[in-house]
Amino acid sequence: MSERLDESGIESTTVSIMRTSATVKGGRRFSFAALVVVGDRQGSIGLGHQKSTQVPQAIEKSQREAKRKLRKYPLTGSTIPHTVEGRFGACKVLLVPASPGTGVVAGAAVRAPLEMLGIRDCMTKCHGSSNTLNIVKAVFNGLEQLKSREDIEAARGRTLGHSDTEIQQKLDKPVPVATEAEADSDTDTAEASAEAPTNEATAS
Repeated sequence: MSERLDESGIESTTVSIMRTSATVKGGRRFSFAALVVVGDRQGSIGLGHQKSTQVPQAIEKSQREAKRKLRKYPLTGSTIPHTVEGRFGACKVLLVPASPGTGVVAGAAVRAPLEMLGIRDCMTKCHGSSNTLNIVKAVFNGLEQLKSREDIEAARGRTLGHSDTEIQQKLDKPVPVATEAEADSDTDTAEASAEAPTNEATAS
């Protein structure tokens, strides 16, 4: 569940709360670590991971760190520009662009940063370690590999051709807008279909 941090539109979501304990002379001393992702759902996100003796303090410290580390990443519509594989430790996360309407096919640890970034269509697959912190850092490693069309053209010094992939065709296709005549026709059809069963019941 995300929460709004300020009026600038930045939201925060807590991915995980981890408890650790240290055995001391008087018993055990507990501390908590919070893993937080903040973003504006428009291409900017940041990651924070801080510890404290209390959960609210750990979350607050993580939010401040994540806001300091906010960074912009390239997007293509509601998905990513191309396929990438992020790695961190023994964890690998594959991010694959998807056509509009697919949704985010991912677990909680991968879904949080993608949704905070503003991605609504993406397919993912995790391999290796299932540690939440490693998975989130692997996602960020994959996002750092993303390059926009303009970046690639500038690096190569030439203009790229138009992509004819299914995803690009759906992104380029305009959304159909129904005219008033079509809307009135659909309304009349719906009313006629609703009256038909009533007439049949009266005749019987």
